[in-house]
Amino acid sequence: MPIKRLSFLCLLCLAVQLTAQAPVRRIVNFDDDWKFHLGHAADVKKDFNYGIPNVFAKSSKSEGNTPMTDKFDDSNWQTVQLPHDWAVTLPFVQSPDGDVMGHGYKPVGGLFPETSIGWYRKTFSVARSDSSNRFVMRFDGVYRNSQAWVNGFYLGTNESGYSGVSYDITDYLYFDKPNMVAVRVDATQYEGWFYEGAGIYRHVWLEQYNNLHFAEGGVFVHTDVQQNSATVHLETTIQNKNLKKANATVSFYITDRTGKKVASGPQRPFSVGAFDETKVDQSVTLFKPHLWSLDDPYLYRVVAQIRSGGKMIDSVVTRLGVRKVVINSTQGLLLNGKPVKIHGVNCHQDHAGVGSALPDYLQYYRIRLLKEMGVNAYRTSHNPPTPELLEACDSLGMLVLDENRLLNSSPEYLDQLERLIRRDRNHPSVFLWSIGNEEFYVQWNSNGRRVAQTLIEKQRQLDPTRTCTYASDLANVFPGINEVIPVRGFNYRGPAMAAYHNDHPTQPIMGTEMGSTVSTRGTFLRDSVIGYLPDQDISYPWWASTAEQWWSVAAEQPWNMGGFVWTGFDYRGEPTPFQWPNINSHFGILDMCGFPKNIYYYYQSWWSGKDVLHISPHWN
Repeated sequence: MPIKRLSFLCLLCLAVQLTAQAPVRRIVNFDDDWKFHLGHAADVKKDFNYGIPNVFAKSSKSEGNTPMTDKFDDSNWQTVQLPHDWAVTLPFVQSPDGDVMGHGYKPVGGLFPETSIGWYRKTFSVARSDSSNRFVMRFDGVYRNSQAWVNGFYLGTNESGYSGVSYDITDYLYFDKPNMVAVRVDATQYEGWFYEGAGIYRHVWLEQYNNLHFAEGGVFVHTDVQQNSATVHLETTIQNKNLKKANATVSFYITDRTGKKVASGPQRPFSVGAFDETKVDQSVTLFKPHLWSLDDPYLYRVVAQIRSGGKMIDSVVTRLGVRKVVINSTQGLLLNGKPVKIHGVNCHQDHAGVGSALPDYLQYYRIRLLKEMGVNAYRTSHNPPTPELLEACDSLGMLVLDENRLLNSSPEYLDQLERLIRRDRNHPSVFLWSIGNEEFYVQWNSNGRRVAQTLIEKQRQLDPTRTCTYASDLANVFPGINEVIPVRGFNYRGPAMAAYHNDHPTQPIMGTEMGSTVSTRGTFLRDSVIGYLPDQDISYPWWASTAEQWWSVAAEQPWNMGGFVWTGFDYRGEPTPFQWPNINSHFGILDMCGFPKNIYYYYQSWWSGKDVLHISPHWN
């Protein structure tokens, strides 16, 4: 009996403690138990009658047997867990269409209406006791053009397959019965010329917080590093979704890796009108900071809080890496005052059999393999990455060149750039932004220059602590984008770098794409029938070079920041130099699953600082 009483008391104490520590902001993973079914891009009946009832005529119109209605029967749909890529499970299709070849011969796109539309549905409940809060559904990535509904209310369309989108669903929720979210994904249009997958291939989250709260992307932490201290700046954007004016305070503190508080700022009062927002900036000094570096990626925590009436009503925790990045035209890249030559790789985001829907641990697996080779920088070619990749790079010590999808200054693409920068600007691994890649139609003319100027200014406004580059496949050409871009990026054209530097000695230079050796792991003969190439640094397209050709030059030039090899891993699509039945690239230093090719050890001997002995069974 005493033992039972003791157990009850312990459980009661635990319950009280958990209640006392309950977060004021809840972020719930929303990946489990979705229903999925292919629709149809050309047959309304096979697309579950989408387009027969006019679902946009009235708010929450629920006529007809469509997936947006709560009466729809999805019992025969497939149950899937997110992230989910339906394209990777489709059969390979031989087709003369160039886009299908580029996408790994998967039947997705305008030629394949029966496999290019996907529908997702999920039911969920919300407690009535939480009805006074805001609720936001966040999609980290859906490929591609997606439309979303909650309880029949249309939320919006996200045209980007790479930039995440959030919807405030507060006004549409039920508290006395289950809620239903429906998503229609249209993959009939491509964004790239490589495998991109299809579906809700990144995480989905349900966020719950107070009506007075930090805006999404509204907590920006950055540092100024001095000799023995660092000034930590906190810029906050606070939104008031209440129906009346709000008065509150905002403050923050910093903890080290163990959770010990090492610095804190005062409570700053603010006032914000109904359905309005305001900004509050403050700073604090961190003495003798532990700097974030490639070999010691130390991370602090910054805890920003809003209090009203003496009660904490919102709190956001942000990881902080204190480091100083300098880029100039004579020394290249300096991290914490020390020159760093970029030993970089380009990577697409798909991996082996999972396609684009990578589990989180695979991000860490891929970065760890690259680190072991001596890689210190990763370019997210050619699109905004999944957040978990940046978290892996923050934690393991890998610099990131974070790339925008398309060079365009229309409202749609400016919004995509803003979402990218607001989401990623707190990551210490991100040392440089890229505004685009090989826009060969406009990169040399005044249109390209003007678009670039708009994007550059947008980047500076959102993140004045960093600068940007552009990946140009032009040689010693200055007019156009290269006139205005702060850091000149070279895609190949290595022999022109020295001449360009002589002509423009004040502009920093880096190799955004270098190398491009093509090889097949474990094979030492060229076989054009099955699409195999020798596993050596000897074969490359006309526009590329071997590893030895590009690196031996870059390593000896102090003004050359180094570069990013094309690519770190093999990837689906873009088979080069062969086509069918070759369905993936041969550019990787590692193969599709992450196993090293012979060239891996070639780079490792240069970049890792290790003594490398690797016996290659074939040389010529």
